[in-house]
Amino acid sequence: MNARGGGGKSGGPAGKGSGSAKGGKGTGSRDLGVRLKTAHRRSASSQRWLERQLNDPYVAQAKRDGYRSRAAYKLTEIDDKYKLLKPGQRIVDLGAAPGGWSQIAAKKLGRAKGQGAVAAIDLLEIEPIAGVDFIALDFMDESAPEKLKQMIGGPADGVLSEMAANTTGHKKTDHLRIIGLAEAAIEFAREVLAPGGFFLVKLFQGGDTVNLINDLKRDFSTVRHIKPAASRADSSELYVLATGFRGGER
Repeated sequence: MNARGGGGKSGGPAGKGSGSAKGGKGTGSRDLGVRLKTAHRRSASSQRWLERQLNDPYVAQAKRDGYRSRAAYKLTEIDDKYKLLKPGQRIVDLGAAPGGWSQIAAKKLGRAKGQGAVAAIDLLEIEPIAGVDFIALDFMDESAPEKLKQMIGGPADGVLSEMAANTTGHKKTDHLRIIGLAEAAIEFAREVLAPGGFFLVKLFQGGDTVNLINDLKRDFSTVRHIKPAASRADSSELYVLATGFRGGER
């Protein structure tokens, strides 16, 4: 379960994924977005995804800034607004691959100065990230919560989850998979968070999302819906930020 790329406003590029320029002749405009000829054996959906990536300014900006994914900008934007990540904290990143959120967490916590701790977990191996301890393991493994707490030296101040379940193409089935994954992430957060901690998770709009948010409200003092500016306009993704974990209280 790997985190898929996102984007963000803070530190991100301005403008849209494709541009237009006045033609040298006439009054029309010319689309400068990259369009690919359909390659042999490439599906239409793969074609659209690749073209979107090539025309996405946050993908290009992430490469220039040295981030593993455009998702780094979404976390940066959310943190700039809500001041979640602070020097010296202990943070867990679920489904961390390829590592964009872990990079931001390590930077905000002052890992370069030896402050705080960031533990990342994913089924996929990732290239080492300075200041981040990584374990290749299913976060739903019964041993995972204790192992992660040992890696960061105690209960977590925050749990991040930008995971996305593998899709089947069947809308209802995919939504249920997304909700199931988010529910598992919530259970994990309950086991590792210190009182007062926060939980940030990616969801997608749908009927079952309301029930999940109501569940979070029982364990956290404040629950917010967030749509970062860098989330693609055509995406139904949203982020839910739960702060003020009540610990064992109910």
